[in-house]
Amino acid sequence: MTEPARILVVGGGYVGMYTALRLQRQLRAELRAGTAEIVVVTPEPYMTYQPFLPEAAAGSISPRHVVVPLRRVLDRCRIVIGEVCSVDHAKRTATLATLATAEEGTGAVDLTYDELVLAPGSVSRTLPVPGLLDHGIGFKTVEEAIGLRNHVIEQMDIASSTRDPAIRDAALTFVFVGGGYAGVEALAELEDMARYTARYYHNLKPEDLRWVLVEAADRILPEVGAEMGRYAIRELRARNIDVRLETRLESCEDRVAVLSDGTRLPTRTVVWTAGVKPAPVLAETDLPLNERGRLRCTSRLAVEGVDHAWAAGDAAAVPDVTAKEPGRECAPNAQHAVRQAKVLAENITASLRGQPLKEYAHAYAGSVASLGLHKGVAHVYGRKLKGYPAWLMHRAYHLSRVPTFNRKARVLAEWTLSGLFKREIVSLGSLEHPRAEFELAAAPPPDHGDKPSS
Repeated sequence: MTEPARILVVGGGYVGMYTALRLQRQLRAELRAGTAEIVVVTPEPYMTYQPFLPEAAAGSISPRHVVVPLRRVLDRCRIVIGEVCSVDHAKRTATLATLATAEEGTGAVDLTYDELVLAPGSVSRTLPVPGLLDHGIGFKTVEEAIGLRNHVIEQMDIASSTRDPAIRDAALTFVFVGGGYAGVEALAELEDMARYTARYYHNLKPEDLRWVLVEAADRILPEVGAEMGRYAIRELRARNIDVRLETRLESCEDRVAVLSDGTRLPTRTVVWTAGVKPAPVLAETDLPLNERGRLRCTSRLAVEGVDHAWAAGDAAAVPDVTAKEPGRECAPNAQHAVRQAKVLAENITASLRGQPLKEYAHAYAGSVASLGLHKGVAHVYGRKLKGYPAWLMHRAYHLSRVPTFNRKARVLAEWTLSGLFKREIVSLGSLEHPRAEFELAAAPPPDHGDKPSS
């Protein structure tokens, strides 16, 4: 018997999940006959729908509804929880570390493949800012989003109970670095949530909280255009949010955020959302990379110059065939990732069956961004919207894009309930250290030495 053709999908994010999902539908006959196999290697057993992270942080959506369980959706694929450490495409071999290899102590294992799909996504792009490693908070995973929500409410608890004005001011100062989607939406949603939460504190008012957005460029939300970006700044400043343009974070050592304009902000919260970079595993392959560390790809989503290797999404530099200017690449965003996954799966299927491949061509439709409850901006197909219509379009668009009918129904139900009942303001910070209380109870009592004799 011949070995089945193994398709190795590296990553379980947008591109990884959608590509595997479409492949298992298109190759249903081959999978049933045992002539093909799809293996998905991913660090987490779920796909995170990242546009919903700000609403999860604000409590509008439950964390479990922001993620999609891969084993349920990809029921015809083999899911391996682990990380690919390196790829030797010349030998069609990937080296990976799994939870089992860590327990066994045997080191990484090799996995051979016939077709390779590289979709590891991206990681936060950090800069060598003093103190950032010790005090910075990311906003790229559901764990970080919920951790930030708990942290904000915890700071309000500290400010409410302290007698030290310096500690109170630092606890109520929140600094967000990065004026893209992640930074603006996270700040806007959390400010909305914190302003609502303040009504339940006897000695806190919404005006006591200080929110600062730091952006190195001369505008925010560049994807929605200059006009809508200026509108977003006006809206944020109208809510007493301090927007600092053409400003950088120089340091955050000793819980003091030092900005390039000389401002010093004592703070216990620095949220870093200043861009992303390709996953480090791409540098551990023998495949061609561009100057930004992304895989050089053709318009058919094949890795340039090699056979049987494919990529899309944040990891891939894909030519934009719809652009008027030559040499432009597709932006690394969710809109392109989902659409590229469809073409990628069709091209892999066509390659296995000896059929011609398609080009990926998709003109950018536009962008939508939320500025908190009932507020937003949008620039879609040349039309500019702001306020409630833009916010409604933001929700409708992302509801249509979140995978599976199950998730759509649950998210819609939560939105409906949140419109009928009061917002949840509970902090579950102990979830981050669930064994802390048991460890304290199980620890031996302190030794105070021998008791003096009477």
